[in-house]
Amino acid sequence: MQGRVLIIAGSDSGGGAGIQADIKTVTALGGYAATAITALTAQNTLGVEAIEEVPSSFVVQQIRMVLDDIGADAIKIGMLHRAEVVEAVADYFDSANDLPPVILDPVMIAKGGAALLSDDAVAAISSRLVASHSHILTPNLPEAEELTGMKIDSLSDMEKAGRQLLEEGPIAVLMKGGHRDGENVVDLLVSPEGVQTFSHRRIDTRHTHGTGCTLSSAIATGIAQGLPVKVAVARALRYVEAAIQQAPGFGGGHGPLGHGHTLSEFS
Repeated sequence: MQGRVLIIAGSDSGGGAGIQADIKTVTALGGYAATAITALTAQNTLGVEAIEEVPSSFVVQQIRMVLDDIGADAIKIGMLHRAEVVEAVADYFDSANDLPPVILDPVMIAKGGAALLSDDAVAAISSRLVASHSHILTPNLPEAEELTGMKIDSLSDMEKAGRQLLEEGPIAVLMKGGHRDGENVVDLLVSPEGVQTFSHRRIDTRHTHGTGCTLSSAIATGIAQGLPVKVAVARALRYVEAAIQQAPGFGGGHGPLGHGHTLSEFS
């Protein structure tokens, strides 16, 4: 087991996204997952029915306890839900020494359309986390539009938005292109070295719940294991593609991925 990843995110009772998907991903890629849960959701493949808040002080206490003892080689941030939690996490990061790289997935909307981030939290994420504490930022296109105020329709728009976000502080921005139409899904990794394009054939399936959580956790695992950013992103994309292809087919809505495909020899 190599690479300690502290995951700061919400819980998905259906197991397809959030903390549950994150733990599965890190484990399947040979890393060690620790967690700080920011909110509890009652959801399944059909949608989110309710969200229960976790006090911001308790979120920070979870983070502190993990870092003080186990430590982390990377931190993955997912659903923070509300501005109070964003501010508390950012305040703790401001005071911490030697934080590992932070992979920030600005989770805003669930696959079924439910809002997972309050309006005031969007501004807080941009000003407190993107600008100061994100190593790699992994927005999908609706999230990138919220963070930049841009309308993103084309690959050139994606690159422009990625460069704008890069100027705010991260060392790399992965612009996820899954929301664009087309036979191929094209993602852009924008960094000071330029733009790297990743393209793969779109898989026609409804079993895509948790792809963003899974991808960012896979990247975080690679970073925790010492992989260069481009290599970590490329491996993470391959992992997610295989996980979609091997989805178990559960549920009547947006189903979960097959996170354990790397462990198939034991099944």
